[in-house]
Amino acid sequence: MAHQSELIKNDINAYLEQHEKKELMRFLTCGSVDDGKSTLIGRLFYDAKLMFEDQLAAIEKESVTQGTTGGNFDPALFTDGLTEEREQGITIDVAYRYFSTNKRKFIIADTPGHEQYTRNMATGASTADLAIILIDARHGVLTQTKRHSFIASLLGIKHILVAVNKMDLVDYSEDRYEEIQQNYRDFASRLEIPDLHFIPISALLGDNIVDPSENMPWYNGSTLMNFLENVYIGSDRNMGDFRFPVQYVNRPNLDFRGFCGTIASGIIRKGDEIVALPSGKKSKVKAIVTQDGELDEAFNPQSVTLTLEDEIDVSRGDMIVRPGNVPKAAQDFDAAIVWMGEEPLVAGKEYYFKHTTKVVSGTINKLRYQIDVNTLSRQDAAKLALNEIGRCSVSLSTPIFFDGYKRNRDTGSFIIIDRISNVTVAAGMILQRTSSEEKVDYWDEVDTEKSASEVSSEVTSEEREKRFSQKPVTILLTGKPGAGKTSIARALERRLFTEGYSSIVLDGPMLRRGISKDLDFTMDGRSENLRRATEIAKIINQSGQICILSIVAPSEEVRKKAASSFGDGPFVVAHLDAPESQLEKRNANRKVHEIAYEAPESPTIKIDTGVHSPPECANELFDYLKNEEILL
Repeated sequence: MAHQSELIKNDINAYLEQHEKKELMRFLTCGSVDDGKSTLIGRLFYDAKLMFEDQLAAIEKESVTQGTTGGNFDPALFTDGLTEEREQGITIDVAYRYFSTNKRKFIIADTPGHEQYTRNMATGASTADLAIILIDARHGVLTQTKRHSFIASLLGIKHILVAVNKMDLVDYSEDRYEEIQQNYRDFASRLEIPDLHFIPISALLGDNIVDPSENMPWYNGSTLMNFLENVYIGSDRNMGDFRFPVQYVNRPNLDFRGFCGTIASGIIRKGDEIVALPSGKKSKVKAIVTQDGELDEAFNPQSVTLTLEDEIDVSRGDMIVRPGNVPKAAQDFDAAIVWMGEEPLVAGKEYYFKHTTKVVSGTINKLRYQIDVNTLSRQDAAKLALNEIGRCSVSLSTPIFFDGYKRNRDTGSFIIIDRISNVTVAAGMILQRTSSEEKVDYWDEVDTEKSASEVSSEVTSEEREKRFSQKPVTILLTGKPGAGKTSIARALERRLFTEGYSSIVLDGPMLRRGISKDLDFTMDGRSENLRRATEIAKIINQSGQICILSIVAPSEEVRKKAASSFGDGPFVVAHLDAPESQLEKRNANRKVHEIAYEAPESPTIKIDTGVHSPPECANELFDYLKNEEILL
């Protein structure tokens, strides 16, 4: 541990320098009441020998009169400092503790589990890199467990550690641990948690806290302390978008004018070009000033003073960014709101909104829906009460500069303040999309109208087959970038035309330039691109044509959705494959978006495009259509 370092005795300056350079991680403990959050932190400090002797002596003494362990050592007293907390044996306010090991510095937020103190939990979670969610092994996943998990996900915490506590009270049962783990995974599958881990522990007895437990030989994973020291958080911060909200204009004399604040995201270097918002005036960074002297560069979350080469108008509440990489500017947007006020949210009432260093007045125009934390379903609601969460439409008196919360936690968040009492009544997370842009998974929507294939026509399908001498079919050419989808689609189209058949090609790049121009290249964007393409393909099939659909379609699940959307209609999945070396060579001179491609489990036909030329592959597909009597 840091306080045991030999450098303290031999070279205190070297020790302090080493300590200063350690990575800082903030984490919180949360979960339902009495799940053992405070006990966990106390045991962590005790087993890691991070308690001072006077602290330990005081806890041992108070354990006799105020503890909840029958007079034995009660680690929970280490963080429960309020008189009311010790009397009731609960956590009420957020308690912060600080410690360091040889690898990292830590700030812990011990948050309350009671529902009425959920707002305190949200406060602790707002700056956390990681959340430890405790679950009592006797009770399993409770409503407050789900609420805290949802808030942690909503607040953008990427790393979640589920500590299944009090394993000693269920005889260290592996089956019980696995049951709780599965129940939590079923719930968490609907949340955005990129990094999820589980550890079985006994906070009171120290099992798997610092040292591996001898009582759970079936568990071979990491201990809690080892996990905290090694979980990777280096890529969590946004270092690409430079955002510097100006907190204070420092003008001590006629020769110095600097802009003070904390870098919300990104990196700034001496000599970099900047633009001040909202004025739009440009300049360059003359110096980056700190109490310890000037720096060549600074980054999030450093607090610095920037001086500029030009005298431009910049005030508190303005934002300094880079030209060509500016945040959105708007006064109307949608946000997820965690309501913390005793009085319910009132749509149309005027509040103060504090966003970064800027305070403006505004209203919540509309509560679009409330989120049920148990089912994560959306419910119509007229108001938000204490601790409830919903999506709201916000309208401010003046524009602010922001990024979506998922992209930038600092510029994407705000608090709402009551104008009369000056009490903070809500925390908000600005959504990346407006309500009109909100992503919807249309695959799952039930269409109450008749589908295209059900609309009556004066021309029967039999008449179309006789005219074109073919049965309508959609052929999905799927494969990694460079597999030859476009070339083979065009070659098949030519062969069919030469033989007297009628077909239409829907090519991925062509769709991206037109009907799917608004979509990105994420898995969600690709899913919606395939859905739109299949809807067009069904219309083409209805007219009696063969549709050749050339598209990456990387997800097996989405491909199955596409196939099922055709009902009994013919749908052919042709998997085009080639060795990685050939794919890399083909993609060498073009931009390729990274994607995790899942090969079809049972494609209709698989073609090796590394061996055969596009015309040969097209002939193979043509022969298949002939053999299946699709071509008459």
